Amino acid sequence: MTDQAFGRPAPAAGGIGFFEKWLSVWVALCIAAGIILGNLMPGVFGLLAGLEYASVNLVVAVLIWAMVFPMMVNVDFGSLSHVGDRPKGLVLTIVVNWLVKPFTMAALGVLFFEYLFAPLIEPADAQQYIAGLILLGAAPCTAMVFVWSQMTRGDPNYTLVQVSVNDIIMIFAFAPLVALLLGVTDIVVPWETLLLAVALYVVIPLVAGAITRKRLLDRAGGGPRAHDAVSLFTARLKPLSVVGLLATVVLLFGFQGSVITGNPLLIVLIAVPLLIQSYGIFFIAYLAARVWKVPFDVAAPCALIGTSNFFELAVAVAISLFGLNSGAALATVVGVLVEVPVMLSLVAFANRTQHWFPKA
Repeated sequence: MTDQAFGRPAPAAGGIGFFEKWLSVWVALCIAAGIILGNLMPGVFGLLAGLEYASVNLVVAVLIWAMVFPMMVNVDFGSLSHVGDRPKGLVLTIVVNWLVKPFTMAALGVLFFEYLFAPLIEPADAQQYIAGLILLGAAPCTAMVFVWSQMTRGDPNYTLVQVSVNDIIMIFAFAPLVALLLGVTDIVVPWETLLLAVALYVVIPLVAGAITRKRLLDRAGGGPRAHDAVSLFTARLKPLSVVGLLATVVLLFGFQGSVITGNPLLIVLIAVPLLIQSYGIFFIAYLAARVWKVPFDVAAPCALIGTSNFFELAVAVAISLFGLNSGAALATVVGVLVEVPVMLSLVAFANRTQHWFPKA
Protein backbone atom coordinates (compact mmCIF):
# COMPACT_ATOMS: atom_id res chain seq x y z
CA MET A 1 0.00 0.00 0.00
CA THR A 2 2.69 2.37 -1.00
CA ASP A 3 2.40 5.32 -3.34
CA GLN A 4 4.67 7.03 -5.79
CA ALA A 5 4.87 9.84 -3.28
CA PHE A 6 6.82 7.48 -1.04
CA GLY A 7 9.82 7.26 -3.37
CA ARG A 8 10.97 10.83 -2.86
CA PRO A 9 9.50 14.11 -1.65
CA ALA A 10 6.23 14.66 -3.46
CA PRO A 11 4.71 17.89 -4.65
CA ALA A 12 2.87 19.55 -1.84
CA ALA A 13 -0.30 19.88 -3.85
CA GLY A 14 -0.79 16.16 -4.33
CA GLY A 15 -3.56 14.12 -2.75
CA ILE A 16 -4.39 10.68 -1.57
CA GLY A 17 -4.60 7.91 -4.15
CA PHE A 18 -7.80 6.10 -5.11
CA PHE A 19 -6.87 2.91 -3.24
CA GLU A 20 -5.79 4.70 -0.08
CA LYS A 21 -8.88 6.95 -0.09
CA TRP A 22 -11.20 3.96 -0.08
CA LEU A 23 -9.01 1.61 1.95
CA SER A 24 -11.61 1.13 4.67
CA VAL A 25 -14.16 0.08 2.01
CA TRP A 26 -11.80 -2.52 0.52
CA VAL A 27 -10.96 -3.81 3.98
CA ALA A 28 -14.66 -4.02 4.90
CA LEU A 29 -15.39 -6.00 1.72
CA CYS A 30 -12.51 -8.37 2.47
CA ILE A 31 -13.75 -8.79 6.04
CA ALA A 32 -17.16 -9.86 4.68
CA ALA A 33 -15.50 -12.18 2.15
CA GLY A 34 -13.29 -13.72 4.82
CA ILE A 35 -16.18 -14.38 7.19
CA ILE A 36 -18.28 -15.97 4.41
CA LEU A 37 -15.44 -18.12 3.08
CA GLY A 38 -14.36 -19.14 6.57
CA ASN A 39 -17.82 -20.51 7.27
CA LEU A 40 -18.16 -22.14 3.84
CA MET A 41 -14.67 -23.66 3.58
CA PRO A 42 -13.28 -24.30 7.08
CA GLY A 43 -11.14 -27.15 5.76
CA VAL A 44 -9.23 -24.90 3.35
CA PHE A 45 -8.47 -22.38 6.07
CA GLY A 46 -7.41 -25.18 8.39
CA LEU A 47 -4.95 -26.39 5.76
CA LEU A 48 -3.50 -22.89 5.36
CA ALA A 49 -3.17 -22.54 9.13
CA GLY A 50 -1.06 -25.70 9.21
CA LEU A 51 1.60 -24.28 6.86
CA GLU A 52 3.87 -23.16 9.71
CA TYR A 53 7.53 -23.23 10.57
CA ALA A 54 8.98 -21.93 13.87
CA SER A 55 5.62 -20.34 14.80
CA VAL A 56 5.58 -18.40 11.51
CA ASN A 57 2.76 -19.05 9.06
CA LEU A 58 4.43 -19.28 5.66
CA VAL A 59 1.47 -18.00 3.64
CA VAL A 60 1.05 -14.93 5.82
CA ALA A 61 4.82 -14.34 5.87
CA VAL A 62 4.83 -14.04 2.07
CA LEU A 63 1.83 -11.69 2.13
CA ILE A 64 3.34 -9.48 4.83
CA TRP A 65 6.61 -9.25 2.90
CA ALA A 66 4.63 -8.17 -0.15
CA MET A 67 3.19 -5.34 1.93
CA VAL A 68 6.33 -4.30 3.78
CA PHE A 69 9.12 -4.51 1.18
CA PRO A 70 8.02 -1.63 -1.11
CA MET A 71 7.82 0.83 1.76
CA MET A 72 11.27 -0.24 2.97
CA VAL A 73 12.75 0.58 -0.44
CA ASN A 74 11.51 4.12 0.06
CA VAL A 75 13.31 4.66 3.38
CA ASP A 76 16.33 6.88 2.74
CA PHE A 77 18.88 6.54 5.52
CA GLY A 78 20.86 9.33 3.90
CA SER A 79 18.21 11.63 5.34
CA LEU A 80 19.58 10.88 8.81
CA SER A 81 22.36 13.37 8.11
CA HIS A 82 19.67 16.04 8.59
CA VAL A 83 18.55 14.66 11.96
CA GLY A 84 19.67 17.80 13.75
CA ASP A 85 17.75 20.20 11.52
CA ARG A 86 14.81 21.75 13.39
CA PRO A 87 14.90 19.24 16.27
CA LYS A 88 11.58 20.18 17.91
CA GLY A 89 9.42 18.13 15.54
CA LEU A 90 11.71 15.13 15.79
CA VAL A 91 11.72 15.29 19.60
CA LEU A 92 7.91 15.37 19.64
CA THR A 93 7.73 12.42 17.25
CA ILE A 94 10.07 10.29 19.36
CA VAL A 95 8.42 11.17 22.67
CA VAL A 96 4.86 10.58 21.42
CA ASN A 97 5.65 7.40 19.45
CA TRP A 98 7.83 5.67 22.02
CA LEU A 99 7.11 7.18 25.46
CA VAL A 100 3.40 8.01 25.27
CA LYS A 101 1.50 6.04 22.64
CA PRO A 102 2.42 2.42 23.57
CA PHE A 103 1.62 2.98 27.25
CA THR A 104 -1.67 4.82 26.69
CA MET A 105 -2.76 2.10 24.26
CA ALA A 106 -2.00 -0.61 26.82
CA ALA A 107 -3.83 1.37 29.52
CA LEU A 108 -6.91 1.82 27.32
CA GLY A 109 -6.87 -1.87 26.43
CA VAL A 110 -6.83 -2.87 30.09
CA LEU A 111 -9.48 -0.30 31.00
CA PHE A 112 -11.94 -1.41 28.35
CA PHE A 113 -11.38 -5.16 28.14
CA GLU A 114 -10.68 -5.95 31.78
CA TYR A 115 -13.22 -3.55 33.26
CA LEU A 116 -15.74 -1.72 31.05
CA PHE A 117 -16.30 -4.58 28.57
CA ALA A 118 -15.66 -7.39 31.07
CA PRO A 119 -19.30 -8.55 31.20
CA LEU A 120 -19.33 -8.94 27.41
CA ILE A 121 -16.04 -10.82 26.82
CA GLU A 122 -14.37 -13.91 28.25
CA PRO A 123 -11.21 -13.06 30.28
CA ALA A 124 -8.91 -15.14 28.04
CA ASP A 125 -10.27 -13.41 24.94
CA ALA A 126 -9.88 -10.01 26.60
CA GLN A 127 -6.16 -10.65 27.07
CA GLN A 128 -5.82 -11.43 23.38
CA TYR A 129 -7.50 -8.19 22.32
CA ILE A 130 -5.31 -6.22 24.73
CA ALA A 131 -2.24 -7.85 23.18
CA GLY A 132 -3.36 -6.83 19.68
CA LEU A 133 -3.88 -3.24 20.80
CA ILE A 134 -0.42 -3.18 22.39
CA LEU A 135 1.16 -4.37 19.14
CA LEU A 136 -0.59 -1.57 17.25
CA GLY A 137 0.44 1.01 19.83
CA ALA A 138 4.09 0.00 19.69
CA ALA A 139 4.37 0.17 15.88
CA PRO A 140 4.46 3.77 14.55
CA CYS A 141 3.59 4.32 10.91
CA THR A 142 6.29 4.16 8.23
CA ALA A 143 4.31 4.27 4.97
CA MET A 144 0.91 5.93 4.89
CA VAL A 145 2.31 8.86 6.84
CA PHE A 146 3.85 10.12 3.58
CA VAL A 147 0.33 10.39 2.19
CA TRP A 148 -0.98 12.21 5.28
CA SER A 149 2.02 14.54 5.21
CA GLN A 150 1.42 15.30 1.55
CA MET A 151 -2.26 16.08 2.18
CA THR A 152 -1.33 18.65 4.85
CA ARG A 153 1.45 20.14 2.70
CA GLY A 154 3.99 18.88 5.19
CA ASP A 155 7.73 19.22 4.64
CA PRO A 156 8.49 15.98 2.72
CA ASN A 157 12.19 15.96 3.60
CA TYR A 158 11.47 16.38 7.29
CA THR A 159 8.83 13.64 7.16
CA LEU A 160 11.42 11.35 5.60
CA VAL A 161 13.82 12.10 8.46
CA GLN A 162 11.13 11.30 11.03
CA VAL A 163 10.24 7.99 9.38
CA SER A 164 13.90 6.96 9.02
CA VAL A 165 14.60 7.69 12.69
CA ASN A 166 11.49 5.74 13.71
CA ASP A 167 12.62 2.73 11.70
CA ILE A 168 16.03 2.72 13.38
CA ILE A 169 14.43 2.97 16.83
CA MET A 170 11.94 0.24 15.93
CA ILE A 171 14.71 -2.27 15.26
CA PHE A 172 15.96 -1.99 18.82
CA ALA A 173 12.92 -0.87 20.84
CA PHE A 174 9.90 -2.70 19.41
CA ALA A 175 10.56 -6.16 20.88
CA PRO A 176 11.57 -5.01 24.40
CA LEU A 177 8.67 -2.55 24.55
CA VAL A 178 6.10 -5.13 23.46
CA ALA A 179 7.54 -7.67 25.91
CA LEU A 180 7.36 -5.13 28.74
CA LEU A 181 3.75 -4.19 28.04
CA LEU A 182 2.59 -7.75 27.48
CA GLY A 183 4.27 -8.69 30.75
CA VAL A 184 2.43 -5.90 32.56
CA THR A 185 -0.85 -7.32 31.31
CA ASP A 186 0.17 -10.83 32.48
CA ILE A 187 0.51 -12.25 28.96
CA VAL A 188 3.36 -14.75 28.62
CA VAL A 189 5.90 -13.48 26.10
CA PRO A 190 7.65 -16.06 23.87
CA TRP A 191 10.85 -14.05 23.42
CA GLU A 192 12.26 -16.24 20.65
CA THR A 193 9.13 -15.84 18.55
CA LEU A 194 8.99 -12.10 19.18
CA LEU A 195 12.61 -11.55 18.15
CA LEU A 196 12.16 -13.78 15.11
CA ALA A 197 9.15 -11.75 14.04
CA VAL A 198 11.07 -8.47 14.37
CA ALA A 199 13.94 -9.90 12.35
CA LEU A 200 11.61 -11.23 9.64
CA TYR A 201 9.33 -8.22 9.30
CA VAL A 202 11.57 -5.26 10.20
CA VAL A 203 15.29 -5.99 10.02
CA ILE A 204 15.47 -8.21 6.93
CA PRO A 205 12.99 -6.15 4.81
CA LEU A 206 14.75 -2.96 5.88
CA VAL A 207 18.15 -4.31 4.83
CA ALA A 208 16.72 -5.73 1.60
CA GLY A 209 15.01 -2.41 0.89
CA ALA A 210 18.23 -0.45 1.50
CA ILE A 211 20.20 -2.74 -0.84
CA THR A 212 17.53 -2.50 -3.54
CA ARG A 213 17.35 1.29 -3.20
CA LYS A 214 21.14 1.62 -3.53
CA ARG A 215 21.19 -0.52 -6.67
CA LEU A 216 18.36 1.48 -8.23
CA LEU A 217 20.14 4.76 -7.49
CA ASP A 218 23.46 3.42 -8.79
CA ARG A 219 21.89 2.22 -12.03
CA ALA A 220 20.26 5.60 -12.56
CA GLY A 221 23.57 7.38 -12.08
CA GLY A 222 22.49 9.59 -9.16
CA GLY A 223 20.72 12.95 -9.20
CA PRO A 224 16.96 13.70 -9.12
CA ARG A 225 16.22 11.18 -11.88
CA ALA A 226 17.66 8.45 -9.71
CA HIS A 227 14.93 9.11 -7.13
CA ASP A 228 12.40 8.92 -9.95
CA ALA A 229 13.71 5.41 -10.63
CA VAL A 230 12.98 4.45 -7.02
CA SER A 231 9.48 5.93 -7.30
CA LEU A 232 8.80 4.01 -10.52
CA PHE A 233 10.05 0.75 -8.98
CA THR A 234 7.81 1.05 -5.91
CA ALA A 235 4.86 2.13 -8.05
CA ARG A 236 5.22 -1.11 -10.02
CA LEU A 237 5.16 -3.06 -6.75
CA LYS A 238 2.06 -1.28 -5.50
CA PRO A 239 -0.42 -3.90 -6.82
CA LEU A 240 1.58 -6.57 -4.98
CA SER A 241 1.25 -4.61 -1.74
CA VAL A 242 -2.49 -4.20 -2.27
CA VAL A 243 -2.97 -7.92 -2.89
CA GLY A 244 -0.86 -8.74 0.17
CA LEU A 245 -2.91 -6.51 2.46
CA LEU A 246 -6.33 -7.59 1.23
CA ALA A 247 -5.44 -11.30 1.10
CA THR A 248 -4.17 -11.10 4.69
CA VAL A 249 -7.45 -9.53 5.80
CA VAL A 250 -9.44 -12.28 4.06
CA LEU A 251 -7.32 -14.96 5.75
CA LEU A 252 -7.55 -13.45 9.22
CA PHE A 253 -11.31 -13.01 9.10
CA GLY A 254 -11.68 -16.42 7.49
CA PHE A 255 -10.13 -17.93 10.60
CA GLN A 256 -12.29 -15.73 12.82
CA GLY A 257 -15.49 -16.28 10.85
CA SER A 258 -17.35 -18.40 13.39
CA VAL A 259 -16.29 -16.18 16.30
CA ILE A 260 -17.49 -12.99 14.59
CA THR A 261 -20.72 -14.58 13.36
CA GLY A 262 -21.48 -15.53 16.93
CA ASN A 263 -20.58 -12.06 18.27
CA PRO A 264 -20.82 -9.30 15.63
CA LEU A 265 -20.56 -6.67 18.37
CA LEU A 266 -16.91 -7.67 18.80
CA ILE A 267 -15.62 -5.43 15.98
CA VAL A 268 -17.28 -2.40 17.56
CA LEU A 269 -15.84 -3.21 20.99
CA ILE A 270 -12.31 -3.43 19.61
CA ALA A 271 -12.76 -0.22 17.63
CA VAL A 272 -13.76 1.89 20.66
CA PRO A 273 -10.35 2.08 22.41
CA LEU A 274 -8.64 2.41 19.03
CA LEU A 275 -10.73 5.47 18.19
CA ILE A 276 -10.09 7.08 21.57
CA GLN A 277 -6.36 6.38 21.27
CA SER A 278 -6.11 7.75 17.73
CA TYR A 279 -7.80 11.07 18.44
CA GLY A 280 -6.14 11.40 21.84
CA ILE A 281 -2.60 10.88 20.55
CA PHE A 282 -3.13 13.28 17.68
CA PHE A 283 -4.26 16.11 19.94
CA ILE A 284 -1.47 15.49 22.44
CA ALA A 285 1.15 15.86 19.71
CA TYR A 286 -0.67 18.60 17.79
CA LEU A 287 -1.26 20.84 20.80
CA ALA A 288 2.26 20.24 22.10
CA ALA A 289 3.59 21.36 18.71
CA ARG A 290 1.41 24.47 18.90
CA VAL A 291 2.66 25.36 22.39
CA TRP A 292 6.26 24.78 21.26
CA LYS A 293 5.66 26.98 18.18
CA VAL A 294 6.60 24.28 15.68
CA PRO A 295 5.83 25.32 12.06
CA PHE A 296 2.71 23.75 10.59
CA ASP A 297 4.58 21.87 7.82
CA VAL A 298 6.39 19.96 10.57
CA ALA A 299 3.69 19.94 13.27
CA ALA A 300 0.97 18.28 11.17
CA PRO A 301 3.06 15.31 9.95
CA CYS A 302 4.53 14.98 13.45
CA ALA A 303 1.06 14.55 14.98
CA LEU A 304 -0.14 12.27 12.17
CA ILE A 305 2.87 9.95 12.48
CA GLY A 306 1.99 9.31 16.10
CA THR A 307 -1.66 8.68 15.26
CA SER A 308 -1.12 6.26 12.38
CA ASN A 309 0.16 2.69 12.85
CA PHE A 310 2.54 0.32 11.09
CA PHE A 311 -0.28 -2.20 11.08
CA GLU A 312 1.51 -4.53 8.65
CA LEU A 313 4.10 -5.20 11.37
CA ALA A 314 1.46 -5.44 14.09
CA VAL A 315 -0.55 -8.00 12.10
CA ALA A 316 2.54 -10.09 11.33
CA VAL A 317 3.78 -10.16 14.92
CA ALA A 318 0.30 -10.93 16.28
CA ILE A 319 0.06 -13.91 13.96
CA SER A 320 3.56 -15.11 14.89
CA LEU A 321 3.00 -14.76 18.64
CA PHE A 322 -0.61 -15.83 19.01
CA GLY A 323 -1.71 -17.52 15.77
CA LEU A 324 -3.85 -16.75 12.75
CA ASN A 325 -7.14 -17.34 14.54
CA SER A 326 -6.22 -15.36 17.66
CA GLY A 327 -8.00 -12.39 19.11
CA ALA A 328 -4.74 -10.46 18.94
CA ALA A 329 -4.57 -10.88 15.16
CA LEU A 330 -8.22 -9.84 14.87
CA ALA A 331 -7.60 -6.66 16.88
CA THR A 332 -4.72 -5.60 14.64
CA VAL A 333 -6.85 -5.98 11.52
CA VAL A 334 -9.66 -3.92 13.06
CA GLY A 335 -6.96 -1.26 13.35
CA VAL A 336 -6.73 -1.23 9.55
CA LEU A 337 -10.49 -0.75 9.26
CA VAL A 338 -10.51 2.16 11.71
CA GLU A 339 -7.38 3.98 10.61
CA VAL A 340 -8.19 5.55 7.25
CA PRO A 341 -11.46 7.36 8.10
CA VAL A 342 -9.88 8.59 11.34
CA MET A 343 -6.79 9.87 9.57
CA LEU A 344 -8.80 11.62 6.85
CA SER A 345 -10.83 13.43 9.51
CA LEU A 346 -7.63 14.53 11.27
CA VAL A 347 -6.06 15.71 8.01
CA ALA A 348 -9.14 17.86 7.42
CA PHE A 349 -8.93 19.25 10.96
CA ALA A 350 -5.23 20.03 10.62
CA ASN A 351 -5.76 21.87 7.34
CA ARG A 352 -8.54 23.98 8.88
CA THR A 353 -6.37 24.95 11.87
CA GLN A 354 -3.02 25.59 10.21
CA HIS A 355 -3.37 29.28 11.13
CA TRP A 356 -2.65 28.20 14.74
CA PHE A 357 1.00 27.67 13.80
CA PRO A 358 3.87 29.88 12.64
CA LYS A 359 4.91 29.55 9.00
CA ALA A 360 8.20 27.83 8.20
